[in-house]
Amino acid sequence: MRIALLELTLHPLPLLEGLPRTAHQIRAWLEPHLPEARFSTVDVVDGVPLPQFRDFDGVVVGGSEFGVYDDTEWMRPLRDFLEMCRDHAKPVFGICFGHQIMADVYGGKAEKTKVGNVVGARGFDYGGASVDAFVWHQDQVTCVPPSAQVTGSADHCPVGALDYDFPARSVQFHPEYRASHLRELFVRGRDVFLTAREADEGLASLETAHVSKDLAALQAVELFRNASGGP
Repeated sequence: MRIALLELTLHPLPLLEGLPRTAHQIRAWLEPHLPEARFSTVDVVDGVPLPQFRDFDGVVVGGSEFGVYDDTEWMRPLRDFLEMCRDHAKPVFGICFGHQIMADVYGGKAEKTKVGNVVGARGFDYGGASVDAFVWHQDQVTCVPPSAQVTGSADHCPVGALDYDFPARSVQFHPEYRASHLRELFVRGRDVFLTAREADEGLASLETAHVSKDLAALQAVELFRNASGGP
Protein backbone atom coordinates (compact mmCIF):
# COMPACT_ATOMS: atom_id res chain seq x y z
CA MET A 1 0.00 0.00 0.00
CA ARG A 2 1.41 3.38 -1.06
CA ILE A 3 0.31 6.40 0.98
CA ALA A 4 1.13 9.92 -0.23
CA LEU A 5 1.44 12.59 2.48
CA LEU A 6 0.82 16.05 1.05
CA GLU A 7 3.00 18.66 2.77
CA LEU A 8 1.14 21.97 2.60
CA THR A 9 3.05 23.97 5.21
CA LEU A 10 5.85 26.37 4.43
CA HIS A 11 9.36 25.62 5.57
CA PRO A 12 9.58 26.59 9.24
CA LEU A 13 10.59 30.10 10.16
CA PRO A 14 13.94 30.44 11.97
CA LEU A 15 11.88 30.79 15.14
CA LEU A 16 10.58 27.23 14.62
CA GLU A 17 13.89 25.64 13.65
CA GLY A 18 14.19 22.04 14.80
CA LEU A 19 10.45 21.35 14.94
CA PRO A 20 9.03 18.70 12.58
CA ARG A 21 6.87 19.65 9.63
CA THR A 22 3.37 18.28 9.19
CA ALA A 23 4.05 15.28 6.95
CA HIS A 24 6.66 13.94 9.38
CA GLN A 25 4.17 14.14 12.24
CA ILE A 26 1.40 12.49 10.19
CA ARG A 27 3.68 9.58 9.34
CA ALA A 28 4.66 9.11 13.00
CA TRP A 29 0.97 9.10 13.97
CA LEU A 30 -0.24 6.71 11.26
CA GLU A 31 2.66 4.34 10.54
CA PRO A 32 2.36 2.17 13.70
CA HIS A 33 -1.22 1.32 12.69
CA LEU A 34 -0.47 0.72 9.01
CA PRO A 35 2.80 -1.24 8.94
CA GLU A 36 2.17 -2.58 5.44
CA ALA A 37 2.21 0.93 3.96
CA ARG A 38 5.02 2.73 2.18
CA PHE A 39 4.82 6.45 2.91
CA SER A 40 6.09 9.23 0.67
CA THR A 41 6.01 12.98 1.24
CA VAL A 42 4.95 15.27 -1.60
CA ASP A 43 6.15 18.82 -0.86
CA VAL A 44 3.31 20.54 -2.67
CA VAL A 45 4.11 24.06 -1.47
CA ASP A 46 7.61 23.74 -2.92
CA GLY A 47 6.22 22.92 -6.35
CA VAL A 48 6.65 19.14 -6.31
CA PRO A 49 4.05 17.71 -8.73
CA LEU A 50 1.10 15.89 -7.28
CA PRO A 51 1.19 12.13 -7.91
CA GLN A 52 -0.64 10.45 -10.76
CA PHE A 53 -3.52 8.23 -9.64
CA ARG A 54 -1.63 5.07 -10.66
CA ASP A 55 1.26 5.95 -8.31
CA PHE A 56 -0.52 5.86 -4.94
CA ASP A 57 -3.21 3.92 -3.10
CA GLY A 58 -4.24 6.59 -0.60
CA VAL A 59 -3.45 10.15 0.39
CA VAL A 60 -3.42 12.31 3.53
CA VAL A 61 -4.04 16.05 3.03
CA GLY A 62 -2.56 17.88 6.00
CA GLY A 63 -2.79 21.33 7.51
CA SER A 64 -1.58 24.64 6.13
CA GLU A 65 -1.06 28.25 7.06
CA PHE A 66 -3.37 29.15 4.18
CA GLY A 67 -7.14 29.11 3.83
CA VAL A 68 -9.21 27.70 0.99
CA TYR A 69 -9.94 31.28 -0.10
CA ASP A 70 -6.25 32.09 -0.70
CA ASP A 71 -4.98 32.25 -4.26
CA THR A 72 -1.81 30.16 -4.26
CA GLU A 73 -0.10 28.53 -7.22
CA TRP A 74 -0.42 25.07 -5.73
CA MET A 75 -4.06 25.21 -4.66
CA ARG A 76 -5.72 24.90 -8.08
CA PRO A 77 -3.79 21.72 -8.94
CA LEU A 78 -4.67 20.40 -5.49
CA ARG A 79 -8.37 20.96 -6.15
CA ASP A 80 -8.07 19.10 -9.45
CA PHE A 81 -6.19 16.33 -7.66
CA LEU A 82 -8.95 15.92 -5.08
CA GLU A 83 -11.53 15.67 -7.82
CA MET A 84 -9.38 13.02 -9.50
CA CYS A 85 -9.19 11.06 -6.24
CA ARG A 86 -12.98 11.05 -6.00
CA ASP A 87 -13.40 10.05 -9.64
CA HIS A 88 -10.95 7.16 -9.32
CA ALA A 89 -12.07 6.11 -5.81
CA LYS A 90 -8.66 6.83 -4.27
CA PRO A 91 -9.09 7.17 -0.49
CA VAL A 92 -8.38 10.59 0.99
CA PHE A 93 -8.02 11.50 4.66
CA GLY A 94 -7.98 15.23 5.45
CA ILE A 95 -6.70 17.07 8.52
CA CYS A 96 -7.54 20.72 9.37
CA PHE A 97 -6.90 22.56 6.08
CA GLY A 98 -7.30 19.19 4.38
CA HIS A 99 -10.74 18.87 5.99
CA GLN A 100 -11.64 22.35 4.78
CA ILE A 101 -10.45 22.12 1.18
CA MET A 102 -12.02 18.69 0.73
CA ALA A 103 -15.36 20.13 1.82
CA ASP A 104 -14.89 23.13 -0.46
CA VAL A 105 -14.01 20.97 -3.48
CA TYR A 106 -16.75 18.42 -2.86
CA GLY A 107 -19.61 20.92 -2.76
CA GLY A 108 -19.52 22.51 0.69
CA LYS A 109 -17.89 25.64 2.06
CA ALA A 110 -15.11 26.63 4.46
CA GLU A 111 -14.35 30.12 5.71
CA LYS A 112 -13.18 32.24 8.62
CA THR A 113 -15.67 32.18 11.47
CA LYS A 114 -16.57 34.52 14.31
CA VAL A 115 -15.06 32.09 16.80
CA GLY A 116 -11.62 33.27 15.66
CA ASN A 117 -8.32 31.55 16.29
CA VAL A 118 -8.72 28.40 18.40
CA VAL A 119 -5.57 26.75 19.75
CA GLY A 120 -4.78 24.10 22.33
CA ALA A 121 -6.92 21.16 23.39
CA ARG A 122 -10.69 21.03 23.02
CA GLY A 123 -13.40 18.44 23.54
CA PHE A 124 -15.16 16.80 20.60
CA ASP A 125 -17.88 14.23 20.09
CA TYR A 126 -16.19 11.88 17.65
CA GLY A 127 -16.78 8.28 16.67
CA GLY A 128 -19.57 7.96 19.21
CA ALA A 129 -17.39 9.08 22.12
CA SER A 130 -16.35 12.25 23.91
CA VAL A 131 -12.67 12.86 23.23
CA ASP A 132 -10.05 15.55 23.70
CA ALA A 133 -8.22 16.70 20.58
CA PHE A 134 -5.55 19.22 19.67
CA VAL A 135 -6.64 22.14 17.51
CA TRP A 136 -5.13 25.15 15.77
CA HIS A 137 -7.48 26.85 13.34
CA GLN A 138 -9.38 30.03 12.56
CA ASP A 139 -11.31 28.60 9.59
CA GLN A 140 -14.06 25.98 9.67
CA VAL A 141 -16.36 24.05 7.38
CA THR A 142 -19.61 26.03 7.46
CA CYS A 143 -21.59 24.16 4.80
CA VAL A 144 -21.56 20.35 4.65
CA PRO A 145 -21.11 18.85 1.16
CA PRO A 146 -24.17 16.91 -0.08
CA SER A 147 -22.03 13.76 -0.32
CA ALA A 148 -20.93 13.91 3.34
CA GLN A 149 -22.30 13.38 6.83
CA VAL A 150 -21.03 14.92 10.06
CA THR A 151 -19.25 12.38 12.27
CA GLY A 152 -17.67 14.74 14.77
CA SER A 153 -18.54 18.05 16.36
CA ALA A 154 -17.79 20.46 19.20
CA ASP A 155 -19.46 23.51 20.68
CA HIS A 156 -16.96 25.75 18.91
CA CYS A 157 -16.88 23.61 15.75
CA PRO A 158 -20.18 22.05 14.60
CA VAL A 159 -18.56 20.33 11.59
CA GLY A 160 -15.62 18.71 13.32
CA ALA A 161 -15.39 15.60 11.13
CA LEU A 162 -16.91 14.31 7.91
CA ASP A 163 -17.41 10.95 6.21
CA TYR A 164 -18.20 10.94 2.49
CA ASP A 165 -20.19 8.49 0.37
CA PHE A 166 -16.97 7.76 -1.54
CA PRO A 167 -13.60 6.83 0.04
CA ALA A 168 -12.93 10.04 1.96
CA ARG A 169 -12.89 11.15 5.58
CA SER A 170 -11.65 14.28 7.32
CA VAL A 171 -11.24 15.91 10.73
CA GLN A 172 -10.85 19.53 11.76
CA PHE A 173 -8.60 18.69 14.72
CA HIS A 174 -4.95 17.57 14.56
CA PRO A 175 -4.56 13.89 15.52
CA GLU A 176 -0.90 14.01 14.48
CA TYR A 177 0.04 16.67 17.04
CA ARG A 178 1.64 15.89 20.38
CA ALA A 179 1.39 18.03 23.51
CA SER A 180 5.15 18.61 23.56
CA HIS A 181 5.03 20.00 20.02
CA LEU A 182 2.16 22.38 20.76
CA ARG A 183 3.76 23.48 24.01
CA GLU A 184 6.92 24.46 22.14
CA LEU A 185 4.90 26.31 19.50
CA PHE A 186 3.01 28.26 22.15
CA VAL A 187 6.18 29.24 24.00
CA ARG A 188 8.07 30.29 20.89
CA GLY A 189 5.07 31.92 19.21
CA ARG A 190 3.85 34.01 22.13
CA ASP A 191 3.58 37.65 21.02
CA VAL A 192 4.81 36.63 17.54
CA PHE A 193 2.10 34.69 15.71
CA LEU A 194 -0.08 34.19 18.79
CA THR A 195 -1.36 36.81 21.19
CA ALA A 196 -0.22 36.43 24.77
CA ARG A 197 -3.74 35.39 25.73
CA GLU A 198 -3.94 32.73 22.99
CA ALA A 199 -0.59 31.28 23.97
CA ASP A 200 -1.36 31.25 27.69
CA GLU A 201 -4.82 29.73 27.23
CA GLY A 202 -3.42 27.16 24.84
CA LEU A 203 -0.74 26.16 27.33
CA ALA A 204 -3.29 25.92 30.14
CA SER A 205 -5.56 23.67 28.05
CA LEU A 206 -2.74 21.14 27.59
CA GLU A 207 -2.46 20.60 31.34
CA THR A 208 -5.94 19.11 31.76
CA ALA A 209 -6.51 17.41 28.41
CA HIS A 210 -6.22 13.67 27.78
CA VAL A 211 -5.53 13.31 24.06
CA SER A 212 -4.95 9.81 22.74
CA LYS A 213 -1.91 9.45 20.49
CA ASP A 214 -4.05 7.06 18.41
CA LEU A 215 -6.94 9.49 17.95
CA ALA A 216 -8.60 8.97 14.53
CA ALA A 217 -5.85 6.57 13.42
CA LEU A 218 -8.16 3.56 13.21
CA GLN A 219 -10.65 5.56 11.15
CA ALA A 220 -7.88 6.47 8.70
CA VAL A 221 -6.59 2.89 8.56
CA GLU A 222 -10.08 1.54 7.96
CA LEU A 223 -10.50 3.99 5.08
CA PHE A 224 -7.27 2.93 3.38
CA ARG A 225 -7.62 -0.80 3.95
CA ASN A 226 -11.23 -0.97 2.83
CA ALA A 227 -10.41 0.84 -0.39
CA SER A 228 -7.44 -1.42 -1.10
CA GLY A 229 -9.23 -4.64 -0.19
CA GLY A 230 -6.84 -5.30 2.71
CA PRO A 231 -7.64 -6.89 6.09
